[in-house]
Amino acid sequence: MQFSEEEIKKYGGLSARELTDRGICPTCFDRATGGAVFGDNSDKMIYQSQTIEVFLAGNPRAEGHTVIATVPHYQDLSEVPADLVSVLAEAAAHMMRNIREVYGCERVYLCSMCDGPANHCHLQLIPRYADEERGSANFVKPRKDYVHDQAKLNRLRALASDMLLSKHL
Repeated sequence: MQFSEEEIKKYGGLSARELTDRGICPTCFDRATGGAVFGDNSDKMIYQSQTIEVFLAGNPRAEGHTVIATVPHYQDLSEVPADLVSVLAEAAAHMMRNIREVYGCERVYLCSMCDGPANHCHLQLIPRYADEERGSANFVKPRKDYVHDQAKLNRLRALASDMLLSKHL
């Protein structure tokens, strides 16, 4: 999505929710404004292709919380074409294994996130550690500050590239 200087000025102070309510994709707006909504996530990017992006959440519910997002806009998973659903499922399964390996968590929970007509379908991969209770409460754990760990990010990138590139995801 392209935004004029007037639109950037007009919508620049709005939250992601307020942008979505106006039919504006907050992710695209964020990119057009250099991270005005969510902040620059290039330091959290694990993998990018023409169809998906995989990155660490900037406000994670647990260390290793990862997002897989479609590049094209879809209101929710029901709108995603079957071939792209397959890509998302393969990427999610692969990244869940990678997160367990790199972060030493016990399990990785998956949920779909999409909130509004102008958005990208997101799969949230939320780690659960051995000292945490099992169950759906893990989907709503309090958000935390992102703590950058270059070694873990590099390992995730290497593991993701090995599988995802070989399958042309």
